[in-house]
Amino acid sequence: MPPILLSDLTDHVATFTLNRPEAMNALTRELYAELEQAVRRAHADPEVRCVIVTGAGRAFCSGDDVKQIMLGEQRDATTARLREVRPRPTPAAAAILECDKPVIAAVNGPAVGWGMDLSLFADIRVASTAAKFGELFIKRGLVADLGGLWRLPQVVGPAKAAELCFTGDVISAEEALAIGLVSRVVAPEELLPTARELAARIAKNPPIAMRYMKEGLRRARNASMEEMGAYVGSSLAYLFTTEDHREGALSFVERREPVFKGR
Repeated sequence: MPPILLSDLTDHVATFTLNRPEAMNALTRELYAELEQAVRRAHADPEVRCVIVTGAGRAFCSGDDVKQIMLGEQRDATTARLREVRPRPTPAAAAILECDKPVIAAVNGPAVGWGMDLSLFADIRVASTAAKFGELFIKRGLVADLGGLWRLPQVVGPAKAAELCFTGDVISAEEALAIGLVSRVVAPEELLPTARELAARIAKNPPIAMRYMKEGLRRARNASMEEMGAYVGSSLAYLFTTEDHREGALSFVERREPVFKGR
């Protein structure tokens, strides 16, 4: 059997491709686990400076494999985890949300159910004109994961998030762009080159400062101005001591491209 998650590391960019095209990249427990482990490895790997998540074939991700997770033998394991005294977030969701490296979702086709939530866990979403988005959970008698209930209101605003979650409507890539769900829409053949070019520009920047930048944006979702001011001060106090900061300043003065080493 071919691998259900493809991994590639090129020029400090890790690309993870959901590889169940015959099932529109529907998620099984095995694929959830592989995605979680791959992202956690990228988080810990100093060679990785940016992550891309995409799908093989014509879909990004159609959400849970309904036959296996909702109706099959995997249903009991899922229910048992959710009935714990203190249920934890979906491990794959937590891995992506906690990843220190910038994450780009290259949405090549339908991203519905947990597939839409998966795209929302990313920091940046780039979509093909063939992409579609839908929070279908209400149509299955369920609620969305953290992507729909927590991240979506932050990205598109509470009213639009409520409309998408309450109706379960599927929207086009063009509408996703109009409401700010994605940052750009490109032709299908341009999607991965566009995502990789963006990832390469991110990966050229100093990785220590990038981690602090991402953490700052993460904290800003719920922090006060005073809390963010304290974070900025403590971050700069450390970053001023790094070799990468010195390289950034020297390269500016010397009018050359900087070479950052993560030190």
